[in-house]
Amino acid sequence: MLGMGLTIKSEDFKNVLKMPQWVFTGLFLQYTIMPLSGWFVGWCFNLPTYFAVGIIIVSCCPGGTASNVVTYLAKANLPLSVTMTAISTIAAIVLTPLLSTFLIGSKIEVNGWALFFDTLKIVLLPVTTGIILNKYLPEFSRKILPFAPVVATLTIVLIVSSIIGSGKNLIISCGWRLILAICCLHAAGFLFGYMLSMITSKNPQARQTISIEVGMQNSGLGVVLSKNNFPDPATAIPGAISSAVHSIIGSLLAGIWRIKNNNHIS
Repeated sequence: MLGMGLTIKSEDFKNVLKMPQWVFTGLFLQYTIMPLSGWFVGWCFNLPTYFAVGIIIVSCCPGGTASNVVTYLAKANLPLSVTMTAISTIAAIVLTPLLSTFLIGSKIEVNGWALFFDTLKIVLLPVTTGIILNKYLPEFSRKILPFAPVVATLTIVLIVSSIIGSGKNLIISCGWRLILAICCLHAAGFLFGYMLSMITSKNPQARQTISIEVGMQNSGLGVVLSKNNFPDPATAIPGAISSAVHSIIGSLLAGIWRIKNNNHIS
């Protein structure tokens, strides 16, 4: 989150005024399609409560910086992607705990306020610190920024590896249902993000970007929120698997769209 804050500039928020329809379409779809899909796949695949709750948590998270990389590779609209990531991350402070608490409902007892303050601590403080460093110590920020993605990636890999390693028996016991449910969750985000964005945009690069932003969650945040707020450690497993699944689907789409966008430019 600190690394994300270092990449956010005041211009990103000004970009909302330049392309408000696209940004707010993406934000709306991010916090409707994914949470509803998360609830639906948990019910549809009859997952154990701890897995169903974990999927809901990750589905209510904002987009992550991985979506910016995939957008860049796809040659879609990178400024829109960065702006959407920034806006959805700030919105997550309220929307992630609110939607998670509502959708989890009677599945398991959840402390909504604890989830809210945890999101506040994990998202707002480091992101704000990064933005302040970027604004008032630009030279320092420029020096450490090249290392931020590497450190962030290694941290996520270690977190994800520890979760999957400790929960391997549960993952194996649930078999194909858990993996398929998570694949369906992200596929729905990519598909409906693209299809429904046609209502407000005729620009193919904008639709591709919105699709990527909606389909790719900040799974690392989902893992940490699950670990910190639910007694069963298995709740964090869907978030760990999600980080791999959305990266694979996003990378495949980036390759397809890159070829398409190259042909369009030529």
